Amino acid sequence: MTTAVAERATGNPSAEAPYPKRWLALMVLAIAQLMVVLDATIVNIALPKAQVDLGITDANRQWVMTAYTLAFGGLLLLGGRIADYWGRKRTFLVGAVGFALASALGGLATNGGLLFAARALQGGFGALLAPAGLALLTVLFTDAKERAKAFGVYGGISAGGAAVGLVLGGVLTEYTNWRWCLLVNIPVALIALILALRIVPESRAHGNTKYDIPGAITATLGLVSLVYGFTKAAEDGWDAAATLAFIGAGLVLLFAFVVIELRSKNPLLPMRIVLDRNRGGSYLASMLVGAGMMGAFFFLTFYFQIVLGYTPIKAGLASLPVSLGVFISAGLASRFVPKIGPKPLMVLGSLLAAAGMAYLTQISVTSAYASHVLPAQLILGLGMGFVFVPLSSLALLGVPNHDAGAASATLNATQQVGGSLGAALLNTFATTALTAYLTSHQATSPEQGKLIALEAMVHSYKIAFAWGAGLLLLSGIVTLIVVKASKKDLPAESSVVHMG
Repeated sequence: MTTAVAERATGNPSAEAPYPKRWLALMVLAIAQLMVVLDATIVNIALPKAQVDLGITDANRQWVMTAYTLAFGGLLLLGGRIADYWGRKRTFLVGAVGFALASALGGLATNGGLLFAARALQGGFGALLAPAGLALLTVLFTDAKERAKAFGVYGGISAGGAAVGLVLGGVLTEYTNWRWCLLVNIPVALIALILALRIVPESRAHGNTKYDIPGAITATLGLVSLVYGFTKAAEDGWDAAATLAFIGAGLVLLFAFVVIELRSKNPLLPMRIVLDRNRGGSYLASMLVGAGMMGAFFFLTFYFQIVLGYTPIKAGLASLPVSLGVFISAGLASRFVPKIGPKPLMVLGSLLAAAGMAYLTQISVTSAYASHVLPAQLILGLGMGFVFVPLSSLALLGVPNHDAGAASATLNATQQVGGSLGAALLNTFATTALTAYLTSHQATSPEQGKLIALEAMVHSYKIAFAWGAGLLLLSGIVTLIVVKASKKDLPAESSVVHMG
C-alpha cells in the first residue's frame, strides 16, 4: 500500500502545484472502486439462480463467494506493494483489464468450476485494482481539506456500493439473466480504463522494491486449503481423511507464512503491526465479524428466494435494512468515538449484531418479513456500524507512517478472509444440518415432501445464523479482553482510510 505521504515519480505534480485534473481522476478511481465493491453483493442475489443453472451442489455453492474474497483478501497486501513499486497507474490499468476479462469468463461459465475460477481471478485482479486506486488518491490529494473531501467521496462509494449491488443484482437477475451480474463489469471497467489512460498520472515509490512472493503464496494457499477442508467436511464428514488433510495442510501453510514474515527482510505483513495488543485485537475482531456477517447475507438470499418465493428484485430490496442500520449507527459512532473511545462502542456493536443474528434463528417457512426478518436486519446493521467505525481507528492506532498502508490493507484483508472462512464454515454446518433433518423426517406424500424440504432448508439456515451469532459474540469478547485503548490513545484525526 502507500503511506499517508507518498513519494512521487518524476513528472508527477509537485506538492506546491496540485495536479490540475485530480478531481476528474477521483471520478475515475471512484468508478473502479464501485465496481469492486458492487461485485461482492451483486452476485449474492444471483447465487440461487446460478446454482440451479450450473448444477452447483449445496456444499460447493459458497465457492462463488469465497473464491472471490479469498483471492482478494489473500493477495491484497502483495497488490499494494506491486502498485507502489511497479507503478500505481500501470497496476490500476492491469487490474481493470484483468477484472473485465475475469468477469467475461464468469458470465460465460458453463459449469461451477469455471465460475469459481473466474471469481478467483476477479478477486486477484481486484487485489491490484483497489490498493492502486487508493494509493493514487493519496498521492493526488496533498492538501488536508481536499484529501478529506476526496476520501469522503471514496468512502461513501465503498459504503453505499454494497447496498446498490443488492438492488442492481436483483434487477439484472430478474429482467435479464444472472450472468449479467458479472458481464455488467465489462463496460464499467472499459470506461474506467479509457478515462484513466487520459486523466490519471503515473506515480511510484522509490527504494527497496523486493516482493515477498513466498509469503503471498503460503498465505493464499493456506487459506484455500483451509476453506476446501471445510467444504470436504460437508461432503465427507469432519473425521474424513481428506477433510483432516486439507485442514491440517492449511494450518501448516499459515504457520509457515508467519515464520516467513518474521524472517523476511521485506515482509508482506510486518509482524510488528499485528503483535501490538490493540491492533492485534482489532484484526482478530475484524476477522470474526467478517465470518459472522457472511451468515446473514449468504443465507438470507436463499431464504428470501427459495423459501419465501421472493423475486430477485424483492430479495435485493428486502436485504437493504442491514445497510440502513449501518448508515444510522456509523454516523452516531463517528460522534461518540472521540468521547468514549473505541472499545465500548465495539463491544456494544458486537452484542447488538449478535442479538440481530440470533433473532434470525426464529424464522420459519411461514414467517412474516415485517415481524421476523426486518427487525433482525436493522439490529444487525446498527451493531455493525458501531463496530466498523471504531475498528478503523483502532487498527491504525500507533502505526508509523511507513506502516500505515500495510496496516490499513491488513484490516481490509482480515474482513475478506474472515468472510471467506465464515462462508465455508457456516455453509458446512448448514449443509450437514440439512442432510440430518431430511434423514430424520420421512415424507408420506409429495405435498408433505415439499414441506419437509422447505422446513429442512429453514432449519439449516437457522443453524448457520446461530453459529454466526456465536462468532459475533466472540468478537465482542475478544474486544473486551484484548483491547485496552481508551479515548486518550486516539489521535486527533486520522489521515488514512482503509478500503471497505
